[in-house]
Order: sequence, then structure tokens, then C-alpha cells
Amino acid sequence: MDFSKLYRPSALNSYQFIAFTGLLMSAAAQLILRFFYAEQPLPAGFGWLYVCWTVLYVLGTLLNLFGKPGEGGHHHH
Repeated sequence: MDFSKLYRPSALNSYQFIAFTGLLMSAAAQLILRFFYAEQPLPAGFGWLYVCWTVLYVLGTLLNLFGKPGEGGHHHH
């Protein structure tokens, strides 16, 4: 099993890449909201973004590790 598929950017599948980008952007948004709007609470449910991105990353990782190599992206011409 190739565990570099967990962290090496070139080995990530699209689900992992989207989830990782989502995690980074959510964290950046949270920092901006905390810095500029410190007196206001975060929007309701903001923390669920991290749960959703993490679940997407885990599912993408399982697909990347255990899926068949030729399985993704069936493009019919």
C-alpha cells in the first residue's frame, strides 16, 4: 500500500485535493473572521465545514488506496 497517496500532492485524487483545499480555505476564512470580526460569533454551523471536508478527504483516501487504478473518470467518446 502506497501511503504517499495521503500527503504527496501529485498522488492525491480529486476528492482529496478538493477536501484539502476546502480545509485550508475554511481555516483562512475563520482566521479572517476572527481577526476582523472578533466581537461577533462565527456563523452558526461553521465548524461543520471541517467535518465535511474531513469526511470527503477520508472517502477520497479510501478510494485512492483501495480503488482499482483504471476505475476513475470513465470518459466515453
